[in-house]
Parts: sequence; structure tokens; C-alpha cells
Amino acid sequence: MSPSQIKRIGILTGGGDCPGLNAVIRAVAKTAMLQHGIQVFGIEDGFQGLIEDRVRALSFADVSGILTRGGTILGTNNKCNPRKWAIGRNADGSPVFADCTPQCIATVERHGLDAIVVIGGDGTMAASTGLVDAGINIIGVPKTIDNDLHGTEITFGFLTAVATATEALDKLHSTADSHHRVMVCEVMGRNAGWIALTAGVASGSDIILIPEIPFELDTMCEYIDRRVAHGPGFAIIVVGEGAMPKGGSQMIRQIDPTSPDPVRLGGIGAWVAQELAKRTTADVRSTNLGHIVRGGTPIAADRILATHFGYHAIAMLMDGARNRLVVRQNNIFSDIDLMASAGKQRLVPVDHPLVSAARAIGTSFGDVAPAPRASREPSAVF
Repeated sequence: MSPSQIKRIGILTGGGDCPGLNAVIRAVAKTAMLQHGIQVFGIEDGFQGLIEDRVRALSFADVSGILTRGGTILGTNNKCNPRKWAIGRNADGSPVFADCTPQCIATVERHGLDAIVVIGGDGTMAASTGLVDAGINIIGVPKTIDNDLHGTEITFGFLTAVATATEALDKLHSTADSHHRVMVCEVMGRNAGWIALTAGVASGSDIILIPEIPFELDTMCEYIDRRVAHGPGFAIIVVGEGAMPKGGSQMIRQIDPTSPDPVRLGGIGAWVAQELAKRTTADVRSTNLGHIVRGGTPIAADRILATHFGYHAIAMLMDGARNRLVVRQNNIFSDIDLMASAGKQRLVPVDHPLVSAARAIGTSFGDVAPAPRASREPSAVF
């Protein structure tokens, strides 16, 4: 199909919600309507809307005034893979799955959709496989607060999540200082430590634990004992939910067999706090930000990034792109094969410049014993 033949497109948001989804919907719809006269349809609750034929036409008014709103006006779903959709349960409680790709294709044909803009992360892109194989043109837009989508240096939603986590850590800083406590804060991120690393550096956290760098409790205890004994008498520890001790494994909070990504991580922050309380003289408390980092109004940077992604999705489509994912690399917007990112994760390199910068200013990652402070007389001031 030539670009001039594209008359009707769909938009869906899949996976977990995040700030900036509405900004992408707005940019995609307004660009399609204003610049190309394309009719735009919203698909509700991700791929579930395709399966159940919950599709509605979007007017210009529907996508106006939503730039600053968190979440998604279309709804989302992080459990729906058309090729493996849980349609019920067996007598023993185990889920019954069905391939609902034919229903999705029927919905696309019924509404005459020439392409679908799919906004999501690695799981959402992987869930598009059946539609791509059936010949449906999928244009992907990278979304996840975890910033772990392969092929792009950044995803929208991440910067707002970092800002939210940083603000929370700042508040913990003041109460930790007042009570001379060690505060442990767990944040989302799955197997990638981008939120913990970035918010940890931005907030001046003393220890940052990320999945890519296994930690040792004895090393952390030595670091904390030194701070308690010699000042400043408190510490802030930020923990990515996928972090793990050396020789150990990630803490699994729940297994959801109905989800394409059944493992739900969580609990490592509380465990670290309990172990530190046993092994040190410090007063240790823990908190878990959980879904708080997903919510709220997107910050300016995410609104701008989301607008860029949405615009480029339509620009690619009108240039004849098929089954491509919008990405940004070295601050330049381009695109890659949609399946190149499906089911893959972009993790924090252990030698990442931000890790090196954090180590240089004395931040611990729980893997190396703290170096003794240099005793040097202050230089004369002239």
C-alpha cells in the first residue's frame, strides 16, 4: 500500500501505563488528521480492544487538552498477548489460553485500518508479532518507565518516573537526617537499574543497588558503620526492584500465569533493610514507591519527547515504513525493525559513565569496600 492510500489508522497503548502516553496519542492523531487527512481510531485497553472489537473514532476534540494528563485516555493492558490470551481457567485454577490473532485481524478489517500505531515496551512489541505475520502494518513507539527497550537510548515516561523518585528520595533525606536513620527506598525497573541509578545520583543517595551490579551486605554494612561513626550519621539507599546479592537471586513478589511477563519482582528493599538492621547499629527503615512512579503529569521533557515520537511515527508511515519502531540514538530520531526490540532489554552497562561518576563522588554500589578518606590539610586561599 502506498502512503497516499492510507486513509484510516488505529492507535493502541499496551503494557504498563506511564506519563506521556496521552502526549503521544495527541501527536499521532493531530499529525495524521491535520497534515494528511487520515481518520484515526482509538483501540481501547491495548490488544484486548482488538480482540473484543472495542474501537472508536477519535475526533480532534478527543485529543485536545490531553497533553498534560497522566495515564492514557484509551486505557491499557499488560496481560494481553493476542497469541496467548487467557480466556478462562481449568478446574485446577490454571489458565486456559487461546490464540486470538484471528479476532484481531477481523477487527482491523472491519474498521478498514491501514496501519496501527502501537505504543509500548518490549512485551507490547513482541505481542505484535502475530499481527505483523498476518500482514498488518505496525508502527511502534517506545514506551516504558524502565528505559530498558532495546534499540533506543531513551523511552518517554522514564524522565518523569525519575523526577518522581528523586522527589521522594529528597523527602527521605530530610527525615533520615533528622532521626539519624538509614532509609531504604525500593523503586521499579524490572531487570534494569536505570531508574534507581538516575534517581539515586540526582538525589545524592549514598548507596545505589541495581540489578546489573550484585551487592554484598558486608560491604554495605562497612559503609554504613563508617557513616554512623564518623558522620554524617545517616544514609539513603535506593534499590532497584531487580537488585540481588552476590550469589543470590532476584526476589519474586508474585507469579501471574495469565500475563506474558508472569514474574512480578519486589521485596528486595524491605529485605535489605532487615538485614542491615541485624548487622549494624543503625536505625533502618524501608519504603517502596511502587506504582507511584508511574503516575502523575509528565514533565516538560517527556511531553516534548512524546510529541517527537508521535510525529515521527506518522512521518515514517507516510514515507512508506512498514513494521518499524521509532527510536532516538545520539539525540537523533530514526527507526529500526520492529522485531529488533521485541522481547529484548536494554540494561545498564557496569561501566556506564553515570556509574563511574557516582563512584568518583563516593557513592557505593554495594560491591566495593569504601576507600578511606584522604587526610589532607586544606589548601591555602589566596
